[in-house]
Amino acid sequence: QLQLVESGGGLVQAGGSLRLSCAASGRTFSSYVMGWFRQAPGEERDFVAAINRSGRITDYADSVKGRFTISRDNAKNTVYLQMNSLKSEDTAGYYCAADRSPYSGPPRQSSHEYDYWGQGTQVTVSS
Repeated sequence: QLQLVESGGGLVQAGGSLRLSCAASGRTFSSYVMGWFRQAPGEERDFVAAINRSGRITDYADSVKGRFTISRDNAKNTVYLQMNSLKSEDTAGYYCAADRSPYSGPPRQSSHEYDYWGQGTQVTVSS
C-alpha cells in the first residue's frame, strides 16, 4: 500500500507559478511510475504529466508542454510538478498517482493504469 499526500496548491494570478509536491509513504517509492492528473468541476480527470521510475523519462499533455515540469526525488519519496505561465484553464484539482505495474515502456497517460491516488490539491488561476 502506498499513501500519497499532495501539497502546494493555492490561488495565483494568470502568468504566475506554483510548485506542487506529492509525498509518498513506504520504502518502495522508486519502483512506481508517478503521474499528475487534474480534474475541473463537471469534467473528467485528465492526464497532466508522468515520470518513470528513474526520473529520466517524462511525458506531458500537449496543453502543458513547455510550461509544466515533472520531477522526482526518490531519496525523499516525493514527486513534484512545477507549473509556470499558469492560465485560467489550468484551474482544477490536481492529483498525484502511482502506477505499480512492472511495465517498462513510456509512462502511461490513462488514469485507469494508476493504482494509488492522493486526495488532491486545488489550483485556482485568476485572470
